[in-house]
Amino acid sequence: MIVTRRSLLWLSIGVTACMAGSRMLRRARRMDFVGRTVFITGGSRGLGLLLARRFGAAGARIAICARDPDELERARSLLAAEGADVLALDCDVTQRAAVVQAVDAVQAVWGPVDVLINNAGEIQVGPQEAMLLADYERAMAVHFWGSLHAILAVLPAMQRRGSGRIVNITSIGGKIPVPHLLPYCASKFALTGLSEGLRGELLKDGIYTTTVCPGLMRTGSARHALFKGRNEAEYAWFSIAAGAPLLTMNADRAAAQILRACRDGRGHVVLSAPARLAALLHAVFPAITGDALAMIDRLLPAADGIGVRQVSGADSRPRWLPAWMTQLGDRAAERNNELPQKRPDDTPGRQPPPAGR
Repeated sequence: MIVTRRSLLWLSIGVTACMAGSRMLRRARRMDFVGRTVFITGGSRGLGLLLARRFGAAGARIAICARDPDELERARSLLAAEGADVLALDCDVTQRAAVVQAVDAVQAVWGPVDVLINNAGEIQVGPQEAMLLADYERAMAVHFWGSLHAILAVLPAMQRRGSGRIVNITSIGGKIPVPHLLPYCASKFALTGLSEGLRGELLKDGIYTTTVCPGLMRTGSARHALFKGRNEAEYAWFSIAAGAPLLTMNADRAAAQILRACRDGRGHVVLSAPARLAALLHAVFPAITGDALAMIDRLLPAADGIGVRQVSGADSRPRWLPAWMTQLGDRAAERNNELPQKRPDDTPGRQPPPAGR
């Protein structure tokens, strides 16, 4: 085949036209959040709270839900002080009736939900031997069924209008099976499949579904995780990894990237360079990465200790763990409403009770 100048010219014109068309399409599907209603599950702390701040700053009306009334009120006050129109709703996403009631309450105040962000979650940490059937059922109830409950509650109105955004916060653990996080990963894999499947089926209705797979983020949420087996040793590796500078991503920067992905109607986002690299390696070399993960598993704590019982991170931090090893995560916890508010009757040195989601 002879390549002529004319064929090269037409090729360059075609590539340029495709790129221009792609940019025009992206601009056409962008959503302006001013005056839009954004509903965020698990919005009282951590990444959910940071997303609420970002969308509020972009001019959206924010509805957040979670299970802990004290957390919700603190989050509502923080967002309102920053100028956001905010509605805080006590809701357990594992209960479909409660989710429907929450969505109805939002619609009664502000009308239909324009953007749904499924962020509610919890995590169990420990070896497979310490996990019970109930741990898997709970993880699925929160991550998969909780997200589906919210999607089904907002979807009819979105389809009638022919527009909407659904953002599902899954995890790199929904693409790679991380050791000692088996119920979490199994449920996140399920949510990833649901989210990616919805993308293909809802585009015809003008609804853009975005699957977000964050890697490790500095949210300060280790104190809310549930630990089994050698719970103090499990807490140590988990909290150190969750605050390691080279492995983790600033959670507010992650929230900004999620907002942009939602605005542009992107289909899939993996957050942080280490997470993208890990996802790529697992996709290309699944057997090799599986063997590497098995080696990592051998380095993690055994299943003795407290066995199948579970203890919150707030009560699992060992005294021998140096503060400097978790300081980035601890600082994030203070910023992101992860710590319970101190009361006058709190005794010094007493561990506060674990909060909700």
